[in-house]
Amino acid sequence: MARLRESLRKFFFPPPGSSRWVRLLPYATLGVLTLVVLIGGVYAWDYTNSPVFCGTVCHTMPPEYTAYLTSPHARVDCVDCHIGKGFIATRITRKAGDVKHVIATTFHTYEYPIRAGELRPARETCEKCHSPQKFSDDSLRTIPTYGDDKNNSLTYTYLVLKTGGGSKRLGLGKGIHWHIENQVYYLPSDPEEQTIPFVRVVNDDGSVTDYTEVGTTIDPASVQAGDLKEMDCITCHNRITHLVYQPEDTVDRLLSQSLISTQIPDIRRKAVEVMRASYPTMEAAEQGIDALSDYYRTTYPEYASENTDAIRQAIEAIQTAYRDSVFIEQKVDWDAHPNNIGHLSAPGCFRCHDGKHLTQEQQAIQLECNLCHAIPVVSPSGEFVSNIEISRGPEPQSHLNTNWIQLHRDSFDASCSNCHSTDNAGGTDNTSFCSNSACHGAAWTYAGFDAPELRAILAQQLPKPTPTQPPAAAEAPMTYDGSVGPLLQTRCAMCHGANGQKGLDVTTYASLMKGGVDGPVMVPGDVPGSLLIQVQSAAQPHFSQLTPDELKLVSDWIAAGAPEN
Repeated sequence: MARLRESLRKFFFPPPGSSRWVRLLPYATLGVLTLVVLIGGVYAWDYTNSPVFCGTVCHTMPPEYTAYLTSPHARVDCVDCHIGKGFIATRITRKAGDVKHVIATTFHTYEYPIRAGELRPARETCEKCHSPQKFSDDSLRTIPTYGDDKNNSLTYTYLVLKTGGGSKRLGLGKGIHWHIENQVYYLPSDPEEQTIPFVRVVNDDGSVTDYTEVGTTIDPASVQAGDLKEMDCITCHNRITHLVYQPEDTVDRLLSQSLISTQIPDIRRKAVEVMRASYPTMEAAEQGIDALSDYYRTTYPEYASENTDAIRQAIEAIQTAYRDSVFIEQKVDWDAHPNNIGHLSAPGCFRCHDGKHLTQEQQAIQLECNLCHAIPVVSPSGEFVSNIEISRGPEPQSHLNTNWIQLHRDSFDASCSNCHSTDNAGGTDNTSFCSNSACHGAAWTYAGFDAPELRAILAQQLPKPTPTQPPAAAEAPMTYDGSVGPLLQTRCAMCHGANGQKGLDVTTYASLMKGGVDGPVMVPGDVPGSLLIQVQSAAQPHFSQLTPDELKLVSDWIAAGAPEN
């Protein structure tokens, strides 16, 4: 050791009279070493920032890395979201803070499944590429779904998605991205933010509207601003890069991509069944899925003997999908992390839009399908034309209640048929607007439809039943009380009742003759000059269009001077 120290001393501090190259060699050596360290450091920095390093070095990461590779962000480096962009010194400081993960890996103190507890704000990550101020038009989504019947029957769900966004200064700021254009704060009560008992919205004038979940004891006045989180992209898009799809969605995708043949009987039901089964090891899972071949040899022997290759291809596709979805050691599957987009397999939108978050005036954060998308339309694959209904006009007064979706099943009456087809109302055969399987075919576990405390509140908000008596018989007097009043009350009062659309109330003779915000709608003795006749005779059909016979009755009544009784 002493000799080594002496040699180094002589090397870096040559004795007087040494040649020039001997004196320069130490500096050249130091220069080369410095260059090697700098270049090596740059390569090390680049490699440790790469998705390959993040996803393969630590054995906690295979689930996240597998999902990342097939995500919309597969070309975005992990560090761009988990560390964020910025000056190199800032990024180094942030990265140094992650030494705790190295320590956790070294001493096996990490948790399964792993969770990202600290992320940069979305405005420093997501919004570097995505601009919420950029308005997005409505878009049509086509969702293929296969049935659990023998023929794996295919249906399409058509959904008009109201992405929205844009700046309110331009008359926009609507749709789903309204939440980003406006200041919305919430108080989560769990680390996964699946329970949100309190929401605060800052209005344009600076005032706030507080919503408290029914059954909680939170006092809005006692909520501290520092305890609230501001809603941003990640509040909803929390699994956009690391999503593990539910088995039903995975199998539907495999079928639609022809990775599994739709000709295999029962394959959709059996594929979901084997994927959802519980297995102690991955080897057991492979064997359990492989047992599908035994099922087809037993249940469909003739088909199995003629289609061995198709069944084998299906089994291999299911096994691959299972390996990409379930990581037994890391305790990860499709339910390990809730996905906040949607509201079927996790609370998602219903964390706030469940109808149970009310103001002190009992106004709810709307549980309203038409806020974020149009009413889904479900069509069988053999249907050549599918009619997609998009509501554009005014709504009846009852529909403006913030709790309308909860109330509508208790408010259903004959007046609904003025605007909607109502065959088999509440059913799932898709023969009418009111028998929509996309609405009535799911349990909607996370909505507040049956919350007892909410039902007691809503009972006081049920709209007054619309008269359902048929129009008076033809021999009844041609008066408001005798024939015209019952007709208008049946056909028009849903929208034009007390506090009705455009200020028009047709439920009494006096209010009818008074008219609405556009003036009188009846001019006794002047049929062409009466606004009601003009609207009902226009080329554009009215929402509740009178039949020719009904319109003639009203016209004859006006021509006769519109008597009351």
